[in-house]
Parts: sequence; C-alpha cells; structure tokens
Amino acid sequence: MEWAGLSQYKYLLSDTDFWNSIGNTLIIWALATFPMIFLAMVTAVMLNSAVRFKNVYRFAYFLPNVTSVVAIAIVFGSVFSTNFGLVNALLQAVGFDQIAWLNTPWGIKIAIATLMTWQWTGYNAIIFLAGLQTIPGELYEAARMDGAGPVQTFFRITLPMLRPVLLFVLVISTVTGLQSFSEPQVLLQNTSNDSTFAGGPGHSGQTMVLYFFQQTFDNNDFGYGAAVAWGIFLVVILFSIVNWRLVQRRGED
Repeated sequence: MEWAGLSQYKYLLSDTDFWNSIGNTLIIWALATFPMIFLAMVTAVMLNSAVRFKNVYRFAYFLPNVTSVVAIAIVFGSVFSTNFGLVNALLQAVGFDQIAWLNTPWGIKIAIATLMTWQWTGYNAIIFLAGLQTIPGELYEAARMDGAGPVQTFFRITLPMLRPVLLFVLVISTVTGLQSFSEPQVLLQNTSNDSTFAGGPGHSGQTMVLYFFQQTFDNNDFGYGAAVAWGIFLVVILFSIVNWRLVQRRGED
C-alpha cells in the first residue's frame, strides 16, 4: 500500500465523468424543482380553499412521497417506454411521432425530472399548506375591503408571508435533488450496454450519487469513491448557500 495523499482529489478535478455527472444533476434538479414548487404552491392554495374532503386530498397528495421509489421508477419506466409507453401513446393520439425517452439525453433527463416532480409535489404542498394556515385571515379581509383581487392578494400577502416556508422547501429540494440516485438507477438500469450503473446511453442520466455508487461499489475503488463523496458534499453545500442567499436578498428587497 502507498500513501495517496491528495492524488485522488487531484484526479477528481480532471475527471470529465465527474463533471458530466454534476452537469446532469443540475439540469435534472432544475427541470424537477421549479415546476414542482409551482405545482406544490398551486395545490396548497387549492387545498387551503377546499371545503369538503380535505383530509382525503391531503392523503392522496402525500401518498407518492411514501411510496417506494423503486416501485415508482418501474412504473415510470413503463410510462416512458418507447413502444408501449403511455406518453408516446398520447403523443401519437394527437399526431406526433414517438420519442425514445429513455434512449436520448434530454428524454432521459425529462423522464427522471418528471418522476421526481410527481414524487415530491404532494409532500411540499402539505408544507406550503401548513404555512398558509398560519397567515391571519384578517389580512385577506382587509385586502378585499381595499379592492384587491385574488392575484394581488397572492403576490402582496400570501407569497411574502410564505417566504420562510419557500426558503425551507427550496433548500430541502436542493439537498434531495442533488442527491438523486434511486430514480436514475432503477429507471435506466436496462438502457445501458456497458454498465448497469452508467446512467443510460451517453451517461446522460448519470447523477453525482450514481457516479459515486459506480466508482465505489461497481469498480471497488473506495478511495476514489470517498473523494467523489466529498465533492458531492461541497456541491450540495454550495448550492444550498446560493439558494438561501438569493431568497434572503429578495426578501430584504
């Protein structure tokens, strides 16, 4: 055995596969997080104004988050299948051609992002709903008396009052989104010819944690896997701080 020193980290900085995994992860995170937050906010507002069956709706929206990720990925693999998938069946019904979702770079990213959006929208909607229920009703009554409409009320009262909750959701979504592993691993396990954990054709679905798993347990390179893990940690911390600062600055403005 030889003392490696910082050689693993030096190689990490020049590893194109690692940088590719960072790029894939960030794209998938962006495609999943922003639509998810929007849908969660809309869902929370609808749940907050619902009169009947509130508990039933909450259970239904929260159910995807407690369902096995492996089971969800298997279902979405069928939904985005090229020849028998539901998405392509709908595209053909309206006159479009089939898309090889799990065999093209952007198709893979969209499929993974859609899965993550479906999984986490209900969970974050419940968090937004809890924040909405803490806003005093007197503020809305005063706004209506001043002639404010629903859109003005949302942007002048609801959104500013939900800023701490939005910050929490954004940071948690960043941490979970940048650590995505089970979704691409199960969804793409049958689409790669060179390795089960390669992340699909062209490694276009290879996320950072998936790359860490491949190097550590598939290649049995535990030393380099540890270096990759530290790289993932620094990326997650960096983007969490950036998101926190952006939301805080907007709140101060």
